[in-house]
Amino acid sequence: MQRSEFLWNCNQKSPLNFYCPLNPWKQSGGDQSSLRHWLVMPEYRYWFCESFNGWFIGAHLMGGQFNVSSVELPFGMFPELKDHRYEGWFAGGGISAGYQWMISKHWNFEASVGLGYDYVKFDKFKCGTCGEKITSSHTNYFGPTQAALSLIYIF
Repeated sequence: MQRSEFLWNCNQKSPLNFYCPLNPWKQSGGDQSSLRHWLVMPEYRYWFCESFNGWFIGAHLMGGQFNVSSVELPFGMFPELKDHRYEGWFAGGGISAGYQWMISKHWNFEASVGLGYDYVKFDKFKCGTCGEKITSSHTNYFGPTQAALSLIYIF
């Protein structure tokens, strides 16, 4: 998966964060699993001490597309992904909180979590590799929207 993250510091306590992961490839190996997706997630953060040091809270928006099949997620999440293919898009937003530790002049470590809502529109297909569509539908998702432990290099 490719991941890019850009930061723009508006003032001493309020940077904008722009996160954009991309995974356009099928899994390598013998299985036919696929976890293709792209996502954009701009986030505004407010730092209680100073930017990139200590506690912060944030608000984020998100949107993207996915094409997922034959995937077994941990903790039994979304068990139908193992035997079906889903293709669609999503949009939503949420809130986040976290803490960042300064390790040295150029290195930081961050822990963060986010909760929010996504509207998800999708087509469901009979199997992971065939193209026979079963249904088109949508769902409303409420729950975790991000969780991260990040090692950060500051230029």
